[in-house]
Amino acid sequence: MAVGDGLSDDEGRRLGEAELGTGLGRRATLVQFSSAFCQPCRATRRTLAEVAAMVDGVAHVEIDAEERLALVRELRIARTPTVLVLDARGAIVRRAEGQPRRADVIAALGEAV
Repeated sequence: MAVGDGLSDDEGRRLGEAELGTGLGRRATLVQFSSAFCQPCRATRRTLAEVAAMVDGVAHVEIDAEERLALVRELRIARTPTVLVLDARGAIVRRAEGQPRRADVIAALGEAV
């Protein structure tokens, strides 16, 4: 999750159950936008699920970009995978495109909790 991922565009934006289709994690939520034939999305799914299982109160939510085009457009998701890190209130604190490294995801969670 590289620094300078376009966070300023998302500043102040919150996501909740209506957008995600499920509740937020108690401490943070990792939101992954994926598509069916995206190979890096599979690896990203595994990485985010592992991190969410390691860190208490963190949820991982995967959203099919093709099924949620209105949300994709609203959030200006340009490619998959795109990962958003939300704090406990659903505010976007980090955004990254591409397959993240586990260490980068853990570091980004540090900003959210």
